Amino acid sequence: MLFRFRLALLLLIAVFLIASAAPARAAVDSASPASRALVLDGLGKGTAPIDGPWQFHLGDDAAWANPSFDDSGWEQLTADKSWGAQMHPNYTGFAWYRKSIQISPAPGASPDVALMIPAIDDAYELYWNGVEVGHLGTLPPHVVIYSGVPPQTFGLGPVRTGVLAIRVWKYVLASNDPDTLGGFEGVPIIGSPDAIAAAKGNLDFKWLRRQQFQFGLTSLYALVSLLSFIAWLRDRKQWLLFWMSLFAVEPTIATVLLELRLPYSWAWVQFLVQATIAAREAAGWFLIIWLLQLHEETRLVRYVRIAAVAGLASGIADGFLSFLYPNLISAIQMQIADALLTFPSVAFEVIPAVLVAIAIVKRKRLDLARWLVAIFAFLSGTVYWLSNASAQGVRFTHWTLARRIEAPLFVFNGNNFSLPTVLRTLMFLSIVYAVIHYTIEGRRRQNAMEQELQNARELQQVLVPETMPTLAGFTLTSAYRPAQEVGGDFFQIIPLDRGSTLIVLGDVSGKGLKAAMAVSMIVGAVRTLAETTSSPAAILAGLNRRLVGRLQGGFATAVALRLDSNGECTLASAGHPGPFVNENELKFPGALPLGLGPSAVFEEVRLQLRELDQLALYTDGLLEARSQSGELYSFDRLQALFSGRPTADQAAQAAVSFGQDDDITVLTLTRLKTGEEVSVAIEVPVPA
Repeated sequence: MLFRFRLALLLLIAVFLIASAAPARAAVDSASPASRALVLDGLGKGTAPIDGPWQFHLGDDAAWANPSFDDSGWEQLTADKSWGAQMHPNYTGFAWYRKSIQISPAPGASPDVALMIPAIDDAYELYWNGVEVGHLGTLPPHVVIYSGVPPQTFGLGPVRTGVLAIRVWKYVLASNDPDTLGGFEGVPIIGSPDAIAAAKGNLDFKWLRRQQFQFGLTSLYALVSLLSFIAWLRDRKQWLLFWMSLFAVEPTIATVLLELRLPYSWAWVQFLVQATIAAREAAGWFLIIWLLQLHEETRLVRYVRIAAVAGLASGIADGFLSFLYPNLISAIQMQIADALLTFPSVAFEVIPAVLVAIAIVKRKRLDLARWLVAIFAFLSGTVYWLSNASAQGVRFTHWTLARRIEAPLFVFNGNNFSLPTVLRTLMFLSIVYAVIHYTIEGRRRQNAMEQELQNARELQQVLVPETMPTLAGFTLTSAYRPAQEVGGDFFQIIPLDRGSTLIVLGDVSGKGLKAAMAVSMIVGAVRTLAETTSSPAAILAGLNRRLVGRLQGGFATAVALRLDSNGECTLASAGHPGPFVNENELKFPGALPLGLGPSAVFEEVRLQLRELDQLALYTDGLLEARSQSGELYSFDRLQALFSGRPTADQAAQAAVSFGQDDDITVLTLTRLKTGEEVSVAIEVPVPA
């Protein structure tokens, strides 16, 4: 009995204790909102952090903005870390923060209170006592988010006690995002409007100081891009300058879109940045190809071109995904597509290192400037690829290599310098130096070419005489239309004894100074041979012997004739088109051009020019004039042309109007009637 009595007594005592403890627990619970409140006594002209625990809950409910809502069952997070770093890794979507605040202003302080939010990832709405007082971006279903914007300030009015609620929406994680993102990125602060404005100005100044080097380097990029583009417009053949311009413009675009903290829509920013990065990567590949003298490797260039198209397409498609989420595709679909489209870009980032390796294997003879580009392009490309490759899927792998690579090596004047930053800067400076060196080399070569052209112009006076002797009993006209500034056509008119005249007209294969030098040699040889013989066949045979082995694989065609005062004409041809006598082409025995073999034989043809007969000599540029549709001038048109007895200038102009494709030289001899006045007409370009 005693035992039962004691047991019953113990049970009664336990029930009494439990009953007496229940009101105490309720008192604690009812007091907990006040105990969780942030109390700010004597808030005056300064600021105070809204630190400590915030009530936090995943999901979304409009009732959570109500100050009377009971959030005691919510978990607690701090504002100095993201929710991804506090028990909610990889979470994206809606979440709410709530904080009770009690403010006691200092005597004489302004009754108004302002708030500054350093950053919240990604879009949010701000409520004070259930009333929306501000927002950044817009939340689903009409999503607009901003990235990298400055701290936002909001006026709360003359507040004293209330609940601050923040509705947050986190964008889906990208392929290289860690799992520690979402929500607060810094502790909000509260204070007088003047104090908040001063605090924001201080943060903006610190940010601007940290960006000094980046902005300075970007300005240099922009200047180099502009100058390179202007230089390329002046000479469209300088593709190195075009690729340099395209490569250097991307940092400026990226800075405007990402670094100036302007409120651009994140979807458009992503699209434009992805496209410009892909274009910069491709431009960098071709820039390295030209600097390392790999542009003649046609197969390599073709493969790089394919990679450039694929990289640009994947970059644009990856950026376009931003317009589809969250209304058209889900988070899982977005992440899968992002990973698939990112893979080509990451894989292609190793191309600069591959190009450098190919240049080394092929033993390209590079100067110091190009070797500097090769070294820094290899190092920068390798580090850049390692960083990006190791960052892919980092929220699953938790690799720290990318974070270590991006960690600052040193800090100078508030600016952080990481290994990629140093290497990219050195690579850019080496490229600028190499392009300047290349441009100077190109200018030196251009000057040499201009000097060569000037020399050729001076020799032009030897190719076609500017003045000609009169021929008794004949009207002589000539016209010379070079296809380029210096051509390979020539003719000489040399008076002989007893009133005869030697005429030699021809065409040297090739153009420029090389052809001009060959013509100079021919003209000298013709004048030397004319001192010992007047036979056209002997003149051509002598020329042939002198030219064999001296035209560097080229040749020359020519027609030589001796014209007597009585109209008798003796001609010989060395592979040259036959002259026209009135509308009839003069037929020659077959003969090789000059300079092809020492045993060439040339035969002579004789004819008698009667009064008003016209003999027309020309080079094949007249016959081979080509229209825009590709049609040749042809023998039929040539026969119709000479049947009208044109002057040399009229014949040449007809071919030029049809479509000049080669040098054109025409010489006409018309026998006069007895007593008619002799005349000479010559049309040749005047040397500069």
